[in-house]
Amino acid sequence: PPQVNHTRAQSIVYHDHPVAHNSDASMWMCDNCGRGSQQNPGLLRYHCARGCDFDLCGECLQMQLRLGIGGGLQEDEIPDQVREVFESIDTDLSGDISKLELITALARDKEVAAEMLPGVDCGSLMSDERSFDAADALFEKIAKGKQRIDLRDFAAHFHGRAEAAHAAKSTNEELRDIFELIDTDKSGSVSKLELIAAVQQNQVVDDFLLPGVDSSGVMADQAHFDRVNAVFEAIAGGRKRFCFTDFERYFGKVTARPRRRARTLDMSNRRSLMRVFVIGPGFGQQLNPQQGKMIENAGYQVHWCVKLPNPESPNFPVAPYLDQIKAELDQFQPDLVACASKGGVYLVGLWQRRFWQGPTLLINAHPACQVLPQGAHVVMAHGANDEVYTRSRADLESLIATGSGNSCFLYYVANSGPLPNGQLSRVGDRHNMDSLLQYDCLPRLIDAALCADGPEVHIVRTWRERLSDKRLEAEAWLGYCPELLRNRWTSAHQRGRQEQKLFDVKPDSEEYRQVLTIFKAHPKEIPAYYLAPEAVWDACRVLRLQRVENGFQDDGSIRPYYESLRRSLEDQKIDFEPGTHTCWAFHGTSDRGAIESIVTNPVAGFQPLASGTRGASLWGSGTYFARDASYVAQGGFCGVPAADGTRQMLMCLVAIGIPCSGDPQHHGVLPFRSKPHRYSCSVDSLSSPEIYIVQHPGAASPAYLITFCS
Repeated sequence: PPQVNHTRAQSIVYHDHPVAHNSDASMWMCDNCGRGSQQNPGLLRYHCARGCDFDLCGECLQMQLRLGIGGGLQEDEIPDQVREVFESIDTDLSGDISKLELITALARDKEVAAEMLPGVDCGSLMSDERSFDAADALFEKIAKGKQRIDLRDFAAHFHGRAEAAHAAKSTNEELRDIFELIDTDKSGSVSKLELIAAVQQNQVVDDFLLPGVDSSGVMADQAHFDRVNAVFEAIAGGRKRFCFTDFERYFGKVTARPRRRARTLDMSNRRSLMRVFVIGPGFGQQLNPQQGKMIENAGYQVHWCVKLPNPESPNFPVAPYLDQIKAELDQFQPDLVACASKGGVYLVGLWQRRFWQGPTLLINAHPACQVLPQGAHVVMAHGANDEVYTRSRADLESLIATGSGNSCFLYYVANSGPLPNGQLSRVGDRHNMDSLLQYDCLPRLIDAALCADGPEVHIVRTWRERLSDKRLEAEAWLGYCPELLRNRWTSAHQRGRQEQKLFDVKPDSEEYRQVLTIFKAHPKEIPAYYLAPEAVWDACRVLRLQRVENGFQDDGSIRPYYESLRRSLEDQKIDFEPGTHTCWAFHGTSDRGAIESIVTNPVAGFQPLASGTRGASLWGSGTYFARDASYVAQGGFCGVPAADGTRQMLMCLVAIGIPCSGDPQHHGVLPFRSKPHRYSCSVDSLSSPEIYIVQHPGAASPAYLITFCS
């Protein structure tokens, strides 16, 4: 009989026999998730092809396929069309497909290419890197780590697409219902007022758009109003109204059910409800007690599993102690397991025995850890200067890549490149990982592993928490989309096509006040690059504020990149969130002629391939932007003052997407995040970035030129 795992972390039927579709109209219930056909008439039913007494719904079968367990589909169930495509690719008639065979078939056969990679030009596959990367990623997706693809793996891929299409139909219907509840005047489009009224008056709409938030008092609560306003901006993309297509694009993602996004604020507020199971050995309760205290002080319910010996003793038998840990796991029923250093030996054993497959935090990846479990959220923290477990960044990135997409995150604390004087601007962590104790980092990593949207997405969201409330309010007023910035342009017809590119912003205007707030803001915590007391920056005076209006840049470089970034994230099943995947930052240059070129260039203002950090590549090549204006000014990045004592810097809207940790060895191309998609930006810190480095000319929009003096 099938073995059923009833742990809180994951419930799935481990069944090694193939399954077959069952069209029997009688009532039935899925033996894994418990849903029945009477309450869910759209469920697809599968039964064991060898007679075991159990039923599995289509969604649970898909979970098995994603986790790489179970027997999959019975060969008799594989459609003839799928067999024909498989046989046309399997040119050596071996019964399985190599990567070379797949790539050759995609390049050779237009029908196979259209079936396997719709929307990708495979005719130029051997000369176009993006097409080749897409084909390479397709093979890896189907093969699941194996060297060749057999018929059942191939059929499982097509089955997954069919299930996705079935889910997409249900998704579209749900989205249409929600949209019609918002569109009360039945005009086919929604205004901001309609959206606000809908979340106020309709609980269904409120729960869908802002889960966990009561918006009935939105007009009396600034924070709630800002949330609703941000949702409208994200859907409408800078326009006054949005239609169903905009709504579907934002929430539907065609193949995925609309996700109830766990907001950053919600995650931190839920800490008291979350149970964290800590494997004691390696966590340093005596030698490094601050980490454990930080977890406890964050408000989690914590259980310490401490009656365990040192697993790194010679010839140590791990297996007998795994049952002990499992007994404590069963009793405590945690939401997350955390371990560090030598405790990783026990964690690997728990994974291998399937005693734990849920959210996990792993500090200092033990050498015994060579592969991550499929389907589990895993956050791994490691320092570049770890003196106990010396593992290269490439090795750690390869390890994190063995996990499931959007489920794993490597918090890597790296060294910067050397400054001209030989010193480092940032020093990576050693084994004790001191950075975990700063900026609420350790609890945020736990929250990240627990976040339904994935740990990497969550961490990027939390970067905003490092900013002051006043700055966040000012940024929200300005907006995070190029379209919103253009709405304030005063050039003819807001086109920005005339010779004049700089337009004065009146000092008594709201726009001036909001830009000034961002420019003068201090972060909540002391920054890593602390160059002068806050009072020094407070004394700085802004003498002139000019808005940059360059329509050629905006139309030809900035907006196309913005849309391509949005599509890239959506292809990776990540909701594009203005304010998370875009941010406000500052850029200075010692040459005022360079600023003029950035402002007036009709193609692209910034030239990342020609940029650096005053000759030193601290985090790799690209254009550097600072989170805080004070760092640009006090770090000497604005050059020496002019004869009148003034200096200048640009305030820019930067499209950062999902960034990775910077590296002096990055030379214009960042690592893959999920083939064929690369990381879109790099940063100096994954905990609290103060420097952003972009590699594409269209990634930064020069919005304002600020003239100031100390």
